[in-house]
Amino acid sequence: MTVHDVRSRHGDSKRGDASDGAILAEAVGGRLSRVDGPAKITGAAKYAVEQQFEGLSHAILVESTIAAGKVRSIDTAAAQASPGVLLVLTPDNALRLNTATDWLGTPPPDIPYCPLARDITFNGQHVAAVVAESFEQAVAAAALVKVAYDETPAIVDLDDPNAGDGIPVDTMTKEWGDAQAAFAAAPVRICAAYNTPREYQAPMEPHGLIAHWQGERLTVWEPSQWLDGMARTYAEWFGVPFENVRLVSPYIGGGFGSKAFAYGYGAVAAMAARMLGRPVKLAVTRPQTFTAYGGRAATRQTVALGADAEGRIQSIVHRGVNETSVDGMWVEPLGSVTSIMYATPNFSSRQNVVRVNTVVPGALRAPGENPSAFGIESAIDELAYEVGIDPLEIRLRNYAEQDPEAKKPWSTRQLREAFATGAEAFGWSKRAPEPRSMRDGDQLIGWGIAAGTYPVRRAYGEAMVRILADGSVEVESSSIDMGQGTYTILAQTAAEVVGVPAENVVVKLGDSRYARAGVTGGSRLAGVMTGAVHKAATAALDQLVGLAISDPNSPFHALQANTLVVANGRIASPRGDGPEVSIAELLDSVGRSQIEAMGDTMPANSTADDRYKNYTTIATALSHTEGDYSRHSWCAHFIEVRVDEDFGTVRVSRVVSALDSGRLYNPKLAESQWKGGIIMGIGQALLEEGIVDRRHGRIVNNNLADYLIATNADIPDIEVISVGIPDPHSSALGGKGVGELGIVGVAPAIANAVFHATGKRVRDLPITLEKLI
Repeated sequence: MTVHDVRSRHGDSKRGDASDGAILAEAVGGRLSRVDGPAKITGAAKYAVEQQFEGLSHAILVESTIAAGKVRSIDTAAAQASPGVLLVLTPDNALRLNTATDWLGTPPPDIPYCPLARDITFNGQHVAAVVAESFEQAVAAAALVKVAYDETPAIVDLDDPNAGDGIPVDTMTKEWGDAQAAFAAAPVRICAAYNTPREYQAPMEPHGLIAHWQGERLTVWEPSQWLDGMARTYAEWFGVPFENVRLVSPYIGGGFGSKAFAYGYGAVAAMAARMLGRPVKLAVTRPQTFTAYGGRAATRQTVALGADAEGRIQSIVHRGVNETSVDGMWVEPLGSVTSIMYATPNFSSRQNVVRVNTVVPGALRAPGENPSAFGIESAIDELAYEVGIDPLEIRLRNYAEQDPEAKKPWSTRQLREAFATGAEAFGWSKRAPEPRSMRDGDQLIGWGIAAGTYPVRRAYGEAMVRILADGSVEVESSSIDMGQGTYTILAQTAAEVVGVPAENVVVKLGDSRYARAGVTGGSRLAGVMTGAVHKAATAALDQLVGLAISDPNSPFHALQANTLVVANGRIASPRGDGPEVSIAELLDSVGRSQIEAMGDTMPANSTADDRYKNYTTIATALSHTEGDYSRHSWCAHFIEVRVDEDFGTVRVSRVVSALDSGRLYNPKLAESQWKGGIIMGIGQALLEEGIVDRRHGRIVNNNLADYLIATNADIPDIEVISVGIPDPHSSALGGKGVGELGIVGVAPAIANAVFHATGKRVRDLPITLEKLI
């Protein structure tokens, strides 16, 4: 097995449950275990920065220690004289690169780009780098670089008194009816502010890369959620053709949105490699991962609900703000769930961004939908208590039968079924309605509910499928697997179409030389790539059957059949009146070493430029409301918490979540993804918070000891239930998004459960002891 070839194995060869009955585990919809699992468990899986090369050198970043100001001078003499040092990079000797196109496809300004800063806009900004023969030598020399600054006042976060109200984001404005007037006239009114802090992806595998130039060709081994997009960035930075850049990313140890782009540290490593003429490895340290790229922006939102005495919403007025950087722009769409979850005749949502001295924020699992759900799902819970209605009932009473914003029918929406199924499994009917009315000794028990949603993000993909001489099948794609199961579901797709056991399918991913794929993010990869592989595999099968029927040397030539059956790697007449041979035997008889077919889901009239844009930007991505339907995944979380009455500690003791992700290509893997999102939601609700030193804008808890994420001890048994049905409007095989969905709504469900347990409403995450006093 090579570093990026994965052959499926029967980790779960028994028949598994699926929505359409018992099916073979290796078919689409079966519970095949992850085929990349054995390689990861045994250590055979070699990650990007684990590659070994002759002459490999090591780079270490030097970061700013102030949040705002200018670099006055950089003294590199001691570092340059240090043993093993090959190069000390500063803004003075760095190559001048081109500014690259952004991920939206916006043409870049014609100005040079330098990944090392003179003008400081956040603490932790790259100002220099040291390259040495060994990692240890580079670390020692980097500590000798002396940087002097002219420091100026910084705005460190949204709570800074100088932060202001921010800049309106007109594209985030959503309005219908007269929300302000309807709210003022409503018999029942709720208005509250809900806040989320900075949060960080904290993947198990830190970021890093190895860059190696061979003439005008650059190869980069780097964990990547978007090989073609990142290759395009490197190509534009260095002014070389796109085809001259190869990205290799065989395995990824978690990304959660943080590994979709080429960042400044990548430019530093590739620059050093070019200047030295030898491969350079740059491994971002754990503390540097908190500033080398951005996590989720801190958010503030006010949600005002106006309702009648029966709790039917008459108006929603929403105002949101998120932090962004001084020299970049990130919008966390805070009205995304607010505008579609519940029916209302009057709605108004507006959003600002506030520039603060931080790295540009970025995507963290369910960007926008996650904090948006915290606001609206907490507010509707408050409304339920205000009017004396069960929190489940009030959600059903305000159920949106169509998309309230787009005014289109849902493609599928199994949210009622999620509420009903989840409530039954959880035992919601046994809930005592009054806060502080359920206990177990010194433990106050609270039950909370919240709904969640995530849009179906669609795009186009391509795949290469080969049927080889030995009867095995090979699938190639530049898409990636960061733990969500791409190797496995693509093997299942090809196996089912071609008619071979899944163990005979080799899936090759994570190399930009392969058939192209867009970004892996927004829960789009499975729907896009199963469609592309299905199309390519169908074309390959058609070629195989065509050869069997038409080639004079084929054992089926005299049969005069117009079709054949291929199953379990063997070919036969559907009537059973002819020979039966293996695929390998057929290919041997007709003198073919392989059959090859490329399949893509691009429109038929697509140009080469259209294809390039599709795979290297998101400019051609399809809106989830394009056409006649509004497409979303849905979920309902039912959560029990236990709050120690004496100590105020909060523990999640039970989770039941019912989720609608359409058809599940592999239920075992989907359940794992849902649970992973729920676990992240528990961490978000109770633990995670980026803490800033207000003097210099430094992230204080920039490590996994102090930045608290959920561990096994924090997580109870989690029950997840699929209520989805195939959605033909969302993808070729009927699936909808899985990975992003699970986290949406978890934090408000916990906050709502804490209120039920204690009578204390916490509107600022995370929910900590001092907020319950």
